[in-house]
Amino acid sequence: MHSDSSPTDLPLSPQDLDLLAGALALAEQAIGLTDPNPRVGCIITNAQGNVLGSGHTQAAGQAHAEVMALRDVQARGHDARGATAYVTLEPCAHHGRTPPCCDALVAAGIARVVVALRDPNPLVGGHGLGRLRAAGVQTHLLPVDHPVAVAARELNIGFLSRMERGRPFVRMKIAASLDGRTALHNGVSQWITGPEARADGHAWRRRAGAVLTGIGTAKEDNPRLDVREVPTHLQPQRVLVDSRLTLFPEARLLDAPGHLWVYHAQPDAGALGQALMARGAALISLPDPHGKVDLTAMIQDLGRRGINELHLEAGNKLNGSLLRTGLVDELLVYLAPMLLGDGRGMVDLGHLTALDQAPRYTVVDMRPVGQDIRLRLRPAPPQTLQR
Repeated sequence: MHSDSSPTDLPLSPQDLDLLAGALALAEQAIGLTDPNPRVGCIITNAQGNVLGSGHTQAAGQAHAEVMALRDVQARGHDARGATAYVTLEPCAHHGRTPPCCDALVAAGIARVVVALRDPNPLVGGHGLGRLRAAGVQTHLLPVDHPVAVAARELNIGFLSRMERGRPFVRMKIAASLDGRTALHNGVSQWITGPEARADGHAWRRRAGAVLTGIGTAKEDNPRLDVREVPTHLQPQRVLVDSRLTLFPEARLLDAPGHLWVYHAQPDAGALGQALMARGAALISLPDPHGKVDLTAMIQDLGRRGINELHLEAGNKLNGSLLRTGLVDELLVYLAPMLLGDGRGMVDLGHLTALDQAPRYTVVDMRPVGQDIRLRLRPAPPQTLQR
């Protein structure tokens, strides 16, 4: 006998898992579209496993994956009564900008729902499955360590971070030579990595709700920080750390589409700040006791503003400062097969005096991208020193 507080744990068939993996592939199509909402896919099948309809979440305020799939069922002339819905994230049970998806599934006569991942929102997690069961719908939830559940979590790692920790998932991107240099001594850095790596970097930008840089990079490179190398529906929010408010008003960061958020540490905007606001910038003062931007408070503020994934592309000083906050969740490092000698380093961590002071990382993924190597690294768990 299963309690009403948890989904059934009957084993899922290989076909169930294949269809759930198919729903996950649909959810990936929502990258660059749904922020700040999660990326969700849904497939609806009849009792024989034939697909009746499918869909993924649309832009914020528009239909969720379940509703898109139900619309597809209807458009194909099918009937969803008695069908099974495969969903990558627990159907929502609350009224946001759209009605609850669990109610739509019940109203359509869905008999069974298979879910990859529980809703991470502590206010609503489990409620969707509970309402489905209360309506007589059979429910299944994958174990958290199942590969499809792990993949569903990775796809929405920023949304889960914001729901569970109140802040975005922070990813720091660095392009460097084999000897760890991001630029020549004179500042020249275009291009260390090849076109394939640059396009891949833009694909990671597309995932992000915001792309952040520092005033040094803004002045030296005059970047746009937009997504150009891959197609996207949304451009990420541009964010600048500029403690003294010295960005020049002609900077490309201020160009359309969208606008720029500038975190600074000044008591008032001053004439230059007024010029930036005239070009559409939003100025946010978050000073720390040393006259710099409080980076921890900034990352928390970005979470409150609905940023799921924060993509960092900054210089070695800001990189070092951000790493010292302990809030960088992942390094995305592209290594080019070249040596640059006495150039600029990846991060400025100051002078470490012992190896146990050095941040250590676990390799999540390593693969060639064109002629370059891409590394994804996450902080290694603390190790007990052997004596």
